[in-house]
Amino acid sequence: MMTLEPLLKAEAARYMGVKGEPDEAVLALLDKYEPIVRVKLRPAYVYREAAVSFTAEGVHIAGMNAVLTGEDVRRHLAGCGRAVLLAATVSAEADKLIRQTAVTDMAAALAVDCLCSAAVEQVCERAEEEIFSEVEAPYRTWRFSPGYGDLPIALQRDFLLALNAQRRIGLTVTESSLLVPSKSVTAIIGISEEPSESELKRGCESCNMRGRCAFSESGGCGRKN
Repeated sequence: MMTLEPLLKAEAARYMGVKGEPDEAVLALLDKYEPIVRVKLRPAYVYREAAVSFTAEGVHIAGMNAVLTGEDVRRHLAGCGRAVLLAATVSAEADKLIRQTAVTDMAAALAVDCLCSAAVEQVCERAEEEIFSEVEAPYRTWRFSPGYGDLPIALQRDFLLALNAQRRIGLTVTESSLLVPSKSVTAIIGISEEPSESELKRGCESCNMRGRCAFSESGGCGRKN
């Protein structure tokens, strides 16, 4: 089982909407709750490698019944013959801790919520490190999730089915395509033999929310991959 390393408080502060250096009150909240969050959460992830093919209908992933539609994911996976499907979560303990904290202190609940978001990002980054220490990938794209760009968020369910994520890590999806537990991520990472435009252009530069996202004004959302 993965154990969380110290969480990035600066990243959590950005998620809280802090621009620049956080003040003493914010730092005090993050200092207080970071070790609590780290101990309570139960991070886990699952993945599978699959072949990628392209048709006029969309992008086909071997083992997935649904087709990935939209121009953004097609561009993202251009030149990729393989991909890794990933699902990661920090467990229902995150939602429980946020609810419990909110009963008495909404500011603390916000800090806990944002620390949990930083924890999910850490889990995804460490998952990538572990996955690609085993899966050969001369070049790879960054993580692309349902709901990003014009890739329908309704595909969350198909990602989970392809990964058997409910049985393996307890990850489910609501009728409105929201992941449960909420502090969870599904994503696809393309693998290619040559560097692609998507591999070279990461984060805010290639995001269709560029210029309309609050994080873009404060150095980005923190995604490195």
